[in-house]
Amino acid sequence: MNRYYWVFWGLLAAVILASGGCQSVPAQSKTWKSSINLKNDIIELEVVPEIGGRVIQYKLGDYGFFWVNKQLIGKEPPPTGVGPKGEWLNYGGDKLWPAPQGWDNDQQWPGPPDAILDGSPYAAQVLTEKDNPVAVQVTSQEDKKSGIQFSRVIRIFDGTTRVSVDASMKNIDTKNRRWGIWSHTQFNAGNRYGSGYNKNYWGYCPLNPNSMFVNGYNVMFGLPDNPSYKPDSESEMMRVHYQRELGKIGLDSKAGWVATVDAADGYVFVQQFSYEPGKEYPDNASVEFWMNGLGELVTWGKVNKMPNDPEKNPYVFESEMISPYADLKPGEISTFHYDWYAAKIGSNVPVLDCSKAGVTCETLSAKLCDGKLVLNGRCGVFYKGYIRLLFTDENNRTIKEVLTDQPVGPFEPVIFSQMPKLTEGINVPENAVCIVIFVCSAKGEAFGEIAKAQISRN
Repeated sequence: MNRYYWVFWGLLAAVILASGGCQSVPAQSKTWKSSINLKNDIIELEVVPEIGGRVIQYKLGDYGFFWVNKQLIGKEPPPTGVGPKGEWLNYGGDKLWPAPQGWDNDQQWPGPPDAILDGSPYAAQVLTEKDNPVAVQVTSQEDKKSGIQFSRVIRIFDGTTRVSVDASMKNIDTKNRRWGIWSHTQFNAGNRYGSGYNKNYWGYCPLNPNSMFVNGYNVMFGLPDNPSYKPDSESEMMRVHYQRELGKIGLDSKAGWVATVDAADGYVFVQQFSYEPGKEYPDNASVEFWMNGLGELVTWGKVNKMPNDPEKNPYVFESEMISPYADLKPGEISTFHYDWYAAKIGSNVPVLDCSKAGVTCETLSAKLCDGKLVLNGRCGVFYKGYIRLLFTDENNRTIKEVLTDQPVGPFEPVIFSQMPKLTEGINVPENAVCIVIFVCSAKGEAFGEIAKAQISRN
């Protein structure tokens, strides 16, 4: 039994904490001895320090987004941090790796496997501050090979699907080190109602209109003509359709978000970050997609043919964010902040745009018909709250605001055509040219904008 197990339970016994509706408790599933559950009345996270500090699952209600390796559930990592034949113990979920990956020189990370940063237990501490959300900090052991130590603070909040992550990388070496922080998330792209893969699983990320790559993306592994890649130059959106063919691409996207969609069940998972212009990124990419599937993979100078056995080659879709390179002197620390969100958006709908409050799946339209305001469009929202309407004039000045009693939340898509009472009795000012829709608290405090449209008049 590892030493971090006892450290963790000593901390947990001393402080099982709650803040408002957020809670931090030992995982009810008890799949791993050190599991910590962070949950509110909307989402639940399971953090497992002993398996490389992973967030092994993120749930919106009963829906779990992350892929979890059933063959390794509940199994502690061996002291070596790798399998009996030196193989990678791919538990699934979400974790941190150093970037770039490669096998050419010591400036590249040659994992997985990685015995320390990926395969060994992390120390864990349950954190709280007065009136602040519950959080967990997980910290890796010092990795002499890469010269770094990872740590991240994972926070949840009341009334929202938002998860805040502050990832840090410390140079524990006696010489300078240069790496990026690589947030690596594995999603379940399997068919949840039968065998095989989910044929309606997608990734979305805005393309850089001034990309250094042809068509806005770089094929890193697999065939360049993989039918999964569906760039749309008109909308400047990269769409990736999981089709069980091996492949990996990188994008120099500046938008600061990437979305993963189970279009069969109608759920979206969004990862948001701040793009830093002028800085160099590993692989020249801020976002990368990987798809487990059939095909050939070259690692360590060897060609590996991927098997058609789902136990050896599971249905996994990966969405990855990368920070810029950090040139760290001994003892220096670099940080990378990002947020997770989730919502129900309904089946077979795309993601067109994203904000801090929700995703756009169908662009909002607003028409005045016989004096009545008619709205059309579809969104998914990340907060429980109410809709607020704001009207602006041709100079973008606010001329009217209405906090409605229309409730919205992450468990149901916002379909404006199905909300006839939303605009009932609202008189649109004659000089209003635009409507902006916000999600707000009951007191009218805005969580963020979810839709905007010019008002047309018949």
